[in-house]
Amino acid sequence: MRALPFDKLRTLLINPWIHDFSAINLWSAPLGLLRVSEYLSQFECEVLYIDCLKTIKHKSYGTGKYFRQPIQKPLVLKQIPKKFCRYGITPEEFQSRLKSVMPVDIVFVTSIMTYWYKGVAETISHVRKVFGEIPVVLGGIYATLCPDHALSHTEADFIYKGKIENGLEAVIRDFGFELKKISGKRPYYKLGFLQSQFAPLLTTSGCIFSCTYCASRFLNEDFMRRSPDDILKEIEELYNLGIRDFAFYDDALLTNSENHLKPILRMVIQKGLSVRFHTPNGIHVRFLDEELAMLMKASGFKTLRLSLETVSPERQRLTGGKVRTDEFTNAVTLLKKAGFTKKEMGVYLMYGLPNQSLDEVKEGVEFLKSLGVRINLTEFSPIPNTKMWNELLENGIINKDIDLLLTNNSVYYYLYSGYDLKELAKLKLEVKDYNIS
Repeated sequence: MRALPFDKLRTLLINPWIHDFSAINLWSAPLGLLRVSEYLSQFECEVLYIDCLKTIKHKSYGTGKYFRQPIQKPLVLKQIPKKFCRYGITPEEFQSRLKSVMPVDIVFVTSIMTYWYKGVAETISHVRKVFGEIPVVLGGIYATLCPDHALSHTEADFIYKGKIENGLEAVIRDFGFELKKISGKRPYYKLGFLQSQFAPLLTTSGCIFSCTYCASRFLNEDFMRRSPDDILKEIEELYNLGIRDFAFYDDALLTNSENHLKPILRMVIQKGLSVRFHTPNGIHVRFLDEELAMLMKASGFKTLRLSLETVSPERQRLTGGKVRTDEFTNAVTLLKKAGFTKKEMGVYLMYGLPNQSLDEVKEGVEFLKSLGVRINLTEFSPIPNTKMWNELLENGIINKDIDLLLTNNSVYYYLYSGYDLKELAKLKLEVKDYNIS
């Protein structure tokens, strides 16, 4: 076993920088990393935390802006006419914070978007400069989807794939550290790591659908639910800490609502909790009924994001069949009857999908205008290990060695959609004017 500088293991958790053309905090929190802190809390060790994505300017309902610094654009992105930036705290502040927690024994870094790997790499590079050759473990979505890429493009010692409970303790022991269990796990917000004006809620893991453009089933093979009582307890404890805004991170929040979401919302209403709920991931409106719509309104839902993606029946079928246009129309009718307004209901409409014409996107825009809902135009971004990614490889649209930077949602449509970019810009302006009208 390694000798420790203190009586117990000192672990450092880091939420890394983002390198991108744009980034904003729309209820974004490193929930996976926070779950690592909860897991470690049951052992005799010290858990330290640095969030490189600290929000500096808060907006409505806990959202906000990150500080940004223009940085050199990677050569592969040279043709993209946008400013490339580092989002988060400055390198000087990061190095200062690293030095302030010295010494540490092992570092855990999380990751999200695969095309943000440069920010992860820079984060770990700074860790190396300050701490030298201590073990660095990289986990999260990017690490799980692209482990070989992560190992070769970052300075991490170990790429952790999958769920925390399935092997994190063994990884720590393999680096020569002894872990002594002393208690049960404690929630991250009781460990001092509640650093935002909102809280993430994950009531389920996985998804019952297998959409061709989504990696949810790859990341979580099984669909599992937490008990309503457990979720209400979490909401109440966070509420008592002053949190009023809650963002659901579920991929299938409305599934089996009779035994899941409805009981949760009834208890929130019964307890008289004055909360605001938000669904940034989008909800599957197929499962919406009149009672659920009424409960959502009464319990405090303020930001609804509805998943439609396309109005093409054929593309709806080919991409997973999670919703039909008639089902969507019915859901909007129910939500409006419950009292939701255009301002509260935004709909994800994708553009840049393989073989998707701009006329199809325009048709979707006109359809959503007719329903009187906000339109959230969303760029398609190919995700490794999805069915659509494999189809793009088979059709020669992309190759297996493509730089993941080119899969950025701000880049892919620009290079691969074949759209008239002036026409697309005109459509975006039209949607913007409609949304604020």
